[in-house]
Amino acid sequence: MKQVVKVKRRALAANEERAEKLRERFAASQTLVVNLISSPGSGKTSLLEATVQALDGKLRCAVIEGDVATENDANRIRALGVPAHQILTSGACHLDARLVENGLAEGGFPEVDILFIENVGNLICPTTYDLGEDFKVVVLSVTEGDDKPVKYPAIFSRAEVAVISKSDLLPYVPFDVEVVKAQIASLNPAGEILVLSSLKGDGIGSRPRGEPEGEFQPAEEAADPVPRNRPGRGVSPRRPSHRHVARSRGLGRQRPPGGDPGN
Repeated sequence: MKQVVKVKRRALAANEERAEKLRERFAASQTLVVNLISSPGSGKTSLLEATVQALDGKLRCAVIEGDVATENDANRIRALGVPAHQILTSGACHLDARLVENGLAEGGFPEVDILFIENVGNLICPTTYDLGEDFKVVVLSVTEGDDKPVKYPAIFSRAEVAVISKSDLLPYVPFDVEVVKAQIASLNPAGEILVLSSLKGDGIGSRPRGEPEGEFQPAEEAADPVPRNRPGRGVSPRRPSHRHVARSRGLGRQRPPGGDPGN
């Protein structure tokens, strides 16, 4: 048992080293990186589709898709005119920094403002593996039940943004939004919670509470950008933060109710 723990620690340490190099690379290119995590079928790809459409070309985006098999999700993103690269894990339950590094090399993306990484559908394994992202987004659909945050506390405590998706189905399923919000808030008081539906458009394009009027400006044009100043991540004063993305009406911030693309 001790040997298994040691091997796992070495694997995680190697991943952390690679992830830190990726983070430095993203900082140098002024690219905001978002890691989307959820159960299968919660609506990550629909969230990305709705976000890309809401951004409406204001920011340059690219997507890395992680799946066990098929290029279905990458094809959906490409159909919107956004570069996407599919990583097939052949059974592995999560992406890691090495796979992302290889995916970037194979994808040959142009310079982008935001790189979205859609992880393999799983609420457990992807939580542990740093991909060099700026922040994690966890997606929970109302069809999954309102006890998931307490059943899977690790991801809900680590994700800076929690999206409650498929809100258009609330009238038809037993899901208490306020209970879920309270669970998430107890695990991550500083986190942001969005309630939305990409199918119906509910919450998409809503301005975050307290944000001023005006369109989002890409990093190179922003007059007063918000610095990235988290421990271990350095400061990249010209990179768009997730609150900048909020102003673009993509993955925005809105407490309660409403928010941004989901389903």
